[in-house]
Amino acid sequence: MRTDLLRKTVLTAAGFAATAGGIAGPAVAAQATPAEKAATQVSTDRKGHGERELDVRYEAQPNFYYCGPAAARNAISVLGKNIDVDAMAKEMGTTENGTNSINDITPVLNKETGKHYRSVEIRDGKADDKQTDTLRADVVRTVDDGRAVVANIAGTATDTDGNTHSFEGGHYISVVGYRDNGKIVTIADSADPNMASYRMSVDNLADWIATRGYSAS
Repeated sequence: MRTDLLRKTVLTAAGFAATAGGIAGPAVAAQATPAEKAATQVSTDRKGHGERELDVRYEAQPNFYYCGPAAARNAISVLGKNIDVDAMAKEMGTTENGTNSINDITPVLNKETGKHYRSVEIRDGKADDKQTDTLRADVVRTVDDGRAVVANIAGTATDTDGNTHSFEGGHYISVVGYRDNGKIVTIADSADPNMASYRMSVDNLADWIATRGYSAS
């Protein structure tokens, strides 16, 4: 069921171009161009000592409004599945206005993974401590189960290297790993293959998701 809080995401061309950041580590390697479709295994699975990162076969989104399908495709790739992004878009009802909400992505993740995902809302304009702790627990549980989280975000957030990532019109990302027992998360971002991966505190991620939601186990 949709809610007014899980608002429509529109990744505008301006927002796409304004994104800033850098690859904080080797978890997700960028491909040469967004048009390339070859799947490449790009990370190392490390379990124990409060950290784990999943193997992502990364693809950048081919246009400004496919962030939802691309984030889901990258998330599902950690299971070794390679689903065409156009097929993902069709299942989600994606148009040039974007993908309406996380509630359009959760059923597709359930169908394509055979696993149970659920939509979680962060209703307020800023996440509180309880919502942030819930997000951290959800990321750790989902990643430990070998799956990625998909999040609907909006606005500007800063990664652990001090780079800013700005999507004022909204965007979707995949969360594919964590460190320090989930206090730091690894993000796979389809917007720009030159900034395919970065790390962020879970506090900043929770505020980035605020007013929207995410899909997790």
